[in-house]
Amino acid sequence: MAEHDREPDDDTDGTHDADEQPAQETLTRNWDELLQEIRVTQTGVQILTGFLLTVPFSARFADLTAFQKGLYLAVLGGAVMTTGLVVAPVAFHRALFRQRRRELLVESGNRLAILGLAMLGITVAGVVTLVVDVVVGAPEGWVAGGVALVVLAALWAGLPHLADRVDDTPRNPPPERHREPAG
Repeated sequence: MAEHDREPDDDTDGTHDADEQPAQETLTRNWDELLQEIRVTQTGVQILTGFLLTVPFSARFADLTAFQKGLYLAVLGGAVMTTGLVVAPVAFHRALFRQRRRELLVESGNRLAILGLAMLGITVAGVVTLVVDVVVGAPEGWVAGGVALVVLAALWAGLPHLADRVDDTPRNPPPERHREPAG
């Protein structure tokens, strides 16, 4: 969103108490970062969902076992749920636009994005299970899906926490709560 298009931190008259300004700037920056992350996730989810929507129209779909068709429906449902979760922060924003609820938007958007990533990991692991099951067999499908789930959980949850614990670079300073007048 361009700077001139930005709403004034959900404040209808554009004014802020001096102590509130740094907190609002932090919330605005957090919201902008969250939206960038959602854009990246949303693209992958849209591609996955689009692919899954075409599968029943392929010639080989009729050859799937009852279990494979059930798994297909489960991963399709997972893709749709993931889409809902990653788009929900945008819907929250639209519903609460100019209601001075930036903190609620950031907090709920963060939770929804985390749930969306978890659902995406489960869905991708399910898709891997289905594809390997169809191509090679059920036991291999379960192993491949399990490995995919473990790898994604490690990359998306475990690795960031491990990196935070072992990295010795200093943390960013907290946002300033009060600005002293110059002079």
